Amino acid sequence: MAKKMPEPIANRMFKNMFVCMKCNAKIRAAPDKVKIHKIKCRKCGSKQLRLKAKERRGQKA
Repeated sequence: MAKKMPEPIANRMFKNMFVCMKCNAKIRAAPDKVKIHKIKCRKCGSKQLRLKAKERRGQKA
């Protein structure tokens, strides 16, 4: 079971943070602009962005 992260730290790490689906670059942008594909990756130019995951996957205890 993961510990609960303090709110200011969680906001800094995850709020308005997106990850490029092609090159995994992290981009901070407004969600409404990402939804209408106005934001593109500064590294590869792709417009395919997803939210940064709040929990890690694939770890076995």
